Amino acid sequence: MSVLEMKVPSPGESITEVEIAEWMVEDGDYVEKDQTIAEVDSDKATLELPAEEAGIITLKAEMGDVVAVGQVVCLIDTSAAKPEGGKSPAKTSPKSSTPSPGPVSSNPTNEKTYASGHPSVAAKKIIVENNIQVEHIEGSGKGGRITKQDILQLLASLPEEGNRKSEIRKLSMLRRKIASRLVTVKNETAMLTTFNEVDMKPIMDLRAKYKDAFKEKYGVGLGFMSFFTHACTIALKEFPTVNSMIDGDHMISYNFNDIGIAVSTEKGLMVPVLRNADEMNLLEIESKIKELAIKARDGKISIEEITGGTFTITNGGVFGSMLSTPIINPPQSAILGMHNIVQRPVAIDGKVEIRPIMYVALSYDHRIIDGKDSVGFLVKVKEVLENPEDMVFKGKDPKKILMNY
Repeated sequence: MSVLEMKVPSPGESITEVEIAEWMVEDGDYVEKDQTIAEVDSDKATLELPAEEAGIITLKAEMGDVVAVGQVVCLIDTSAAKPEGGKSPAKTSPKSSTPSPGPVSSNPTNEKTYASGHPSVAAKKIIVENNIQVEHIEGSGKGGRITKQDILQLLASLPEEGNRKSEIRKLSMLRRKIASRLVTVKNETAMLTTFNEVDMKPIMDLRAKYKDAFKEKYGVGLGFMSFFTHACTIALKEFPTVNSMIDGDHMISYNFNDIGIAVSTEKGLMVPVLRNADEMNLLEIESKIKELAIKARDGKISIEEITGGTFTITNGGVFGSMLSTPIINPPQSAILGMHNIVQRPVAIDGKVEIRPIMYVALSYDHRIIDGKDSVGFLVKVKEVLENPEDMVFKGKDPKKILMNY
């Protein structure tokens, strides 16, 4: 027998342990080389664990276990031939060497296989989530294994107790890290928030003219996020302290803009980073945001793609938020919050008009960013967005620029 020990690879610098979020295979399965056998959570992202070789797998860690980088989490018998159907046959417990007094069936009711009473990986996840006792459940799977369907049928048969239900679920490592970081920000920064409003009509008029042709030509939409990102890069050049960080008794300022774009995923909030966003045009920004958002939502994003930002933008407006105080993404010192666009009455040249208005918020660390700079930054973002033809397209024909990237 040739057995390969699979160890947890290092997902990135400073990460010393991960959590087994889910096994995608069961103990005794035959796996192919490079097949995804597990998802593991680090404190920064969820990563896939591929099989290093083909063979029959033996799991050495349970779902929910926290394991060190370099620890053996499974064994693969690489000398095993692939069985018909792709799974290894169920193993049975050794039979007693005591002679039987008479004929017996080949599988007597008092003899259990190794799988009896043991849930499959999918079943175990539901069992943990619903706090189900499995001691008396008869498994319908091979060797008496409890299957996902067994558990679903059990849940369906339980009597209703009105609407008063509770559920206990362990937080993922990523969610626990997010929680810890948020508490740290609240406790260790002098966070304040300043607000303003943006008349979105100029941007909306531009998008209405060119968004269909833009998408048809380039395959990506002309969204608001590219305009906001571009506006922030202009404002960050004018107010460099907003693009700075505290390191002990020192302030680190950057001459580049690596902009984080907050993305909501099933695993929690992730912030992919657009490197050198100040050097990108609107098409490049939209394309990169789309690429990184898909990676984040599919769990394919790398550690390098979600670390190292200098400033962050988050858009609560997509969920209907009117106004909020976004929390700083450490170790950064500021974050811009976008919100929903609502038709509101405003005064234009002495007359009341109905305009599409968005409230924007800048949360900042007052230890290094003065109120003058924070307010000035937000005013600059407003100015750029309300005058896109002058400040984004530099007085040139927007159509010629948008359609000739």
